[in-house]
Amino acid sequence: MKKHLPLDSYGLRRDTIQKKDAVNIITGISKFLIIFLSLIFSSGRTNAVPSYARQTGMSCRSCHYSFPELTAFGRQFKMNGYTLTFMKTIEAKDDSSKSTKLNLLSYLPLSAMVQTSFTQLASDIKGVQNHTVAFPQQLSMFFSGEVTPHLGTFIQMTYDGQSFGMDNADIRLTNTSSLGSKSITYGLTVNNNPAVQDVWNTSPAWRFPSATSAAAVNPAKSADIESLGMQVAGLGAYALYNDWLFAELTLYRSAQQGATNPADTTSFMALKGLTPYWRLALQHQWSSNYMEIGTFGMAPRHFQQGITGEMDNFIDWGFDFQYEHTMSYGTFTLHTSLITETEKRDISSNQYDKLNFNSFKIDGNLYLKNGLGATLGYFTKSGSQDVKVGSLTNKPDSRGYIFQLEYLPWFNTKLTLQYIVYNRFDGSVKDYNGIGRNANHNNTLYILAWINF
Repeated sequence: MKKHLPLDSYGLRRDTIQKKDAVNIITGISKFLIIFLSLIFSSGRTNAVPSYARQTGMSCRSCHYSFPELTAFGRQFKMNGYTLTFMKTIEAKDDSSKSTKLNLLSYLPLSAMVQTSFTQLASDIKGVQNHTVAFPQQLSMFFSGEVTPHLGTFIQMTYDGQSFGMDNADIRLTNTSSLGSKSITYGLTVNNNPAVQDVWNTSPAWRFPSATSAAAVNPAKSADIESLGMQVAGLGAYALYNDWLFAELTLYRSAQQGATNPADTTSFMALKGLTPYWRLALQHQWSSNYMEIGTFGMAPRHFQQGITGEMDNFIDWGFDFQYEHTMSYGTFTLHTSLITETEKRDISSNQYDKLNFNSFKIDGNLYLKNGLGATLGYFTKSGSQDVKVGSLTNKPDSRGYIFQLEYLPWFNTKLTLQYIVYNRFDGSVKDYNGIGRNANHNNTLYILAWINF
C-alpha cells in the first residue's frame, strides 16, 4: 500500500546549498552502513517462511529471483491459481457419488511481512523533517494459498503507519486442459488493482522499484492505470495457450477504500460504468534464456466529482518487454515498458482539454546466487501542459535514474540501498515550483529492511 504526500502539502524553500546536500548524503550512507551491518551480524537463521513456501515445501528462491520478481516457476504457480501443494490435506468424500467434497490445507495459509526504512532527501523541505525513519513502513498480513484444488488466493492486509486496510488482492479459479494437441491453462480472477494479477515484472503493479518511500517527493503525474490500485474491483478471464500465448480481459468497477461506498456527490474520480482492462503477451523460453513481449491497456471514464456531470476519459496503452538469462553464478533480467495515455477532460458541456502523457521505464538487474544484487533503472515522463501538475510550467516532464544494491542473507529477508537521481522534475531542471526548488533537490536516499515470515 503505497501512499505519497501531495507535492502541494510541502512548504518549499530556497535556502539549502550544495555543501549541505553532500554532508546530508554522506551522513545518510554512514547510517545505512551501521544499520546494514548490524542487521547482518545480529540476525539468526530463521525456519519461518511465507505461506506459499509452506504449502509447496519449496524455498522462496523457487518462485523468486529476488522477491517479488518471479521466476518461470513462479509465473506458472501464479497462473495456476496458487494451488500447487505437496502437503497433507483434509479430505472428505460424498458417500453416494464418492466425489471429493472437501479438500483443505491442514493449516491456515497465513504469513506476514514487515518493512522498515530510512529516507533522506538531498535538500530539506521547509516544515518537514528530513532523515525520516518509518517503523514500520508496512506491516502486512497475508491469507495466501490454496483454498480448494482449483481455487487460490493472494490477499494482503496492510498497516502503513497511519491506517489499516485491504491492500493488493487476487483470487483465482483455474484449470488446465488441452486444445487440440496443445495445453491450455485458463481461469477467472477477482482483484482490486489493474495488473496485480499479471505474472510479469513489467506491469504497473509489479515493475521496478518494488518498494519506495512515502517520505520521498514524487512527480505530480502518473498514468491513470498506475493510480487505480485499491480503488476498484474487477472480474476477469484469462488463458495461456501452449505456454506461449496469453490473453486476458477484466472489467472493473469503482470500489474506493477510505471513501464513501457507494459513491455519492462527495466522491472524486468515481468510474462511470464498467472499465475494461486487456492484456496480450507472447513468451518463449530456450536454453538458459527467456523472453516476453506484450501489450496491456485500460479505458477508464471518471466523473470529475460526484456521480454525474463532467467527465474525464482516458485510454492507456502499454507495451512491455522482459528478458532473462540464467548463468552458473546468477541471473540477469531486463524489463522495459512504455505507457502512452490520451485524456479527454471536460471543461464544460461543450468544451474539453485533450491531453497526452507518456511514461517509460527500463531496468537491468543482476542477481547473484550468494544473495547480492544490483539494479540500474531509468525513467522518463512527458506530456501536455496540465494545470493539475501544479508546477511553474505545468508540464509533467520528469526523468532520472535509480541505483539499487540489495543483499538477501536469507531468501525471505532483503536489505536494500536505493538512490534516485532526478535530472528533471515536473517540467524543469531549475526552480520547477517557482520558489527555488530544483529537480536534484528531490534526489532520494532510501534504505529498506524487508522481512517475510
